[in-house]
Amino acid sequence: MHSIEQAAQVITACFRRGGKLLLCGNGGSAADCGHIVGELAKGFRSRRPLPGPLLARIGLAWAAHLQQGLPAFDLTCQGPLIAAVTNDIDGQSCYAQQVLAYGRPGDMLLGISTSGNAENVCRALTVARALGMETLGMTGANGGRMASLCDILLRAGCTETYRVQEEHIRMYHAFCLQIEAALFGDSEAL
Repeated sequence: MHSIEQAAQVITACFRRGGKLLLCGNGGSAADCGHIVGELAKGFRSRRPLPGPLLARIGLAWAAHLQQGLPAFDLTCQGPLIAAVTNDIDGQSCYAQQVLAYGRPGDMLLGISTSGNAENVCRALTVARALGMETLGMTGANGGRMASLCDILLRAGCTETYRVQEEHIRMYHAFCLQIEAALFGDSEAL
């Protein structure tokens, strides 16, 4: 079993090398994808002020309120593309097609499934591995099919869906805090 610290370290390394984090899941896990992106793409607990030279290049007062962000992308939000893939290819491939389009070696995919068996998430992880991307998963206690598809797997200690989701929130808040501290230090708290 992998730790939250290991997850934070591999995601931090991905961002440091210029990679991006893609995320996918279904239902409540899709909502978690958006939540994680919200913690990474702007300040979470720290302010993350823009560097002075960038502020000077923008040259407008409102820019002082912007925050440094990390390239994290929620694949569950691409409604028109998901509809097109579902209609033209196969609904279970809606995330795999996006990973194929957006993913590159050095990037990372985070798949979330309370059972670990969501077919569309497993397909996305399969494509990510074929592209040379690192794979991270969050599941319930059993790990499901995702256990064999993830370089790092965070398992909740239960199997009941809502309990797994509650543990997932705690897990991803913990690794988002660690990533922010590693990349931005202890800047002024929000």
